[in-house]
Parts: sequence; structure tokens; C-alpha cells
Amino acid sequence: MSDPVTAFSATPVRRRALIAGITGQDGAYLAQWLLHQGYEVTGLHRRVSTPNLWRLASLGLVDHPQLLLVGCDITDLSATLRLMESVQPDEVYNLAGQSSVGASFDQPLTTLEINALGTAHLLESVRSTAPRARYVQASSSEMFGLVTKSPQDESTPFHPRSPYGISKLAAHWLTINYREAHGLHACCGILFNHESPLRGLEFVTRKISHGMAALARGEDIPLRLGNLDARRDWGHAAEYVQGLWRMLQHPEPREFVLATGHSLTVRGFLVAAARRAGFEPVSDGQATEEQLCDANTGRLLARVDPALYRPAEVDEVRGNARLAADLLGWRPTLLAEALAEEMVAADLVRATP
Repeated sequence: MSDPVTAFSATPVRRRALIAGITGQDGAYLAQWLLHQGYEVTGLHRRVSTPNLWRLASLGLVDHPQLLLVGCDITDLSATLRLMESVQPDEVYNLAGQSSVGASFDQPLTTLEINALGTAHLLESVRSTAPRARYVQASSSEMFGLVTKSPQDESTPFHPRSPYGISKLAAHWLTINYREAHGLHACCGILFNHESPLRGLEFVTRKISHGMAALARGEDIPLRLGNLDARRDWGHAAEYVQGLWRMLQHPEPREFVLATGHSLTVRGFLVAAARRAGFEPVSDGQATEEQLCDANTGRLLARVDPALYRPAEVDEVRGNARLAADLLGWRPTLLAEALAEEMVAADLVRATP
């Protein structure tokens, strides 16, 4: 088998990549990786008066000479077509979207418009103006939802439990259809939960790391969390975007699960984060609702708020990434507990005046 890193040898020495959603966690790490590989990168972000560039800035990429940032709304087909025709990329990475599962229950139509219709616009733009480009769709483990077997792999049936999961499944099947109907080199990475210090505060992992750092600094606002018993397969975003890149170096477009194969509860993530912040969390059995306190001081760290439970919960997801290991040589190295510690360490630095 050829080396997946060098298998795409027919392209120019300096390849052109287009990243939709470059200002997000995954987009920033992917831009860093591609620029390190010598790519010219065009990054799409939503048209706003002040682009949210803090992730790119934290990686030192904003002024990189091979990076071009362009405001483009992928729900606008004509704008997406014009941009794709102008850039003529060798590789297209669709990381754009409304990525919050919780927010999708409040904004189902917006979620579907961005995640499903936006994907259709990108695929149609590739087909119409850059049909030789290789395309990868960032699919989600939330598509599995109410799972029937564990761990989940590329053959596991889908049963999404949120508007977000439904929107990602629509985008997933659109990508497969464009490959089968139009011959595009289009593949899907089914990404399980992946986090980092660049996560937004609306996600539970960053909410936990930021909250523990704030408490360690002396603030006195305990966390409010939902279902602590939900289990997730958490990996590091910087490793997962390299998996997406490896997919496009593989000669055959197909679907690949990216996961660590290990799961941890939200409670376990919280405990690891609290310990990194200098606390020893224990449950308070006297509380009418579950609370976690510091065993050494009795200080309240977090409490469960039933209002934060999802209308339809996904109890556990855990992935089997054997195919990615065998065909792409992709193997994650960082598991959830170490990830929690890294995120708290970063937030402790941010919290320091």
C-alpha cells in the first residue's frame, strides 16, 4: 500500500485548499496543518462586520502569507459558485455549520439551512466549476444517535436524535450522492467528539474547563450542567483534522470513522478538569439535586440543572476507527482525561490577569 501522505502525487507542489468554516476550532487547526504542509489556503468565514479570528490569531496564522480569508455565506449559492470558480482548489474541506447540538433544538430551521443546504451549495459549486477537486465532508457521530451497537463504525445504522444530527446526516448523504451520481472525489469523515483549548464556551467541555479555571482564580460562580452520565468518545481536534487531510490523500473516496475508541462520562471529564484546577470533587449527598463540592474546602463546584437536559438525549457514543488506522495510518494519541487537563491549563493561563 502506498503511503497515504504521498499518494496524491499528481497535484502541483503547492496545492490549493479551500476551507469552509476556517474561523472555527477545526478550521483553525486544519489551516495550521495545511500551511505547514506548504498549501495555499483560502478560508471562508461568515460575512460579519468584525470576523471572529481569535482562534487563528492564537495559532499565529492571521497574517500568514499563504492564507487568504474571504467572507462568503455558503447558503448563498451564487456567491459560493463564484468563489469556487475563482479559487479552483485542489482540495475542499467543509467544516462550516451550526455546530451546537443544544442550539439546534431552538433553531432547527437555521441548523438545517446552514448544515444541509450549505453543503448542497458547496457540492454543486465543486461539480459545476471545480470537478477535479477532492472534497471532504465533516460528518458527525451525532448521526448515530440512538445506537444499536457499540462501538460504532462505518456500517452502523443511523438514528439521529437532534435537528443537528438530522442536518449532518442530510449533508452526509448529499456528499455520497454527489460522488455516486456525478463522479466527484467526495468522502465523509464521521468525526466523534473532538475538543481543544480552541473550543467555544457553548460546548460542555470548554464550559467545564473555563469554569474550573475561573473557580481556581477565586471566582465564586459554580457550574450548572445537564446530564453528567452521558458518555462520549472525546479526542483532540488537532489530530482529527489531520485525519480529514489523510482522507483526501487516499486514492479511493469513501467514509471513515475518526474516534479514539474510548468513552468517558461528562462526570469523568468534570472530575479530571477539577483535579487539574486543584480541586477534589465529591458528590454532596445532602443536596436535593446533585451537587459536586471540593472535598478539601467544601466549596461548591458544580450542580446539575435538569433544565439543561436535552429533549432527546444520546446516552453513549463510542467509535471504531480501525478502517482509518488500516487505510490512512491515522491513530489518535490523546484521550479525554488528558484533553481535559490541557484545556484547563490553557484556561488557567487565559484567566490570569
